[in-house]
Amino acid sequence: MNAFKWKHFESHIILTAVRWYLQYSLSYRDIVELLKERGVQVSHTTIMRWVHQYGPEIDKRIRRFLKPTTDSYRVDETYIRVKGQWKYLYRAVDSNGQTIEFMLSENRDVLAAKRFFKKALSSAHNQAPRVITVDKNPAYPPALQQLKDETEIPKKTLIRQTKYLNNIVEQDHRFIKKITNPMLGFKSFQTADRTLKGIEAMHILRKGQVEIQLSPVSSIAQFINHLFGVSA
Repeated sequence: MNAFKWKHFESHIILTAVRWYLQYSLSYRDIVELLKERGVQVSHTTIMRWVHQYGPEIDKRIRRFLKPTTDSYRVDETYIRVKGQWKYLYRAVDSNGQTIEFMLSENRDVLAAKRFFKKALSSAHNQAPRVITVDKNPAYPPALQQLKDETEIPKKTLIRQTKYLNNIVEQDHRFIKKITNPMLGFKSFQTADRTLKGIEAMHILRKGQVEIQLSPVSSIAQFINHLFGVSA
């Protein structure tokens, strides 16, 4: 299936614009100016539509290349502004700081926590947790107990509510906030969810979580082009 069918711009230009927005603290209008220097005239609303379409697609396509994470989960939430209200971005990294999973949620409760853990457990690059470190959010213990009762996670999994042990995931939030803070909030939950999937995917690539070597920026660009069958 051609992911760029009916598009009026070349695929490598689309992917370049999307990658810039998801990887750096740039506005849509900044990218308009950068593309103009390359002789490409495109509106900021077009770039926005590209991000909403291809951000989730990048996240989807990198999944089969991800390296296995460890069995030590560090879980926390950070706040994302949507339509003037705070929503919750659940995030988990392992003991090495590698991304386990992420999920944007309308609510911060037992159901949301349980849904997040189920998503993490269903990802092929993750293994069953030996230990899960969370903060003092009271929703976590009952959510995890329900998952134990349903045999979704091993009964012997250790649950630790110790804030200082979660410094690694709190530090990891900084990259995401560095990209999202200049955006001054999202217009809808759906666009927030789609954009964040792309931002998290680029963060995963930056951390070298795929099975190929991705040190230089050019290698990340080449890898994304490869995911979509694009030669540039």
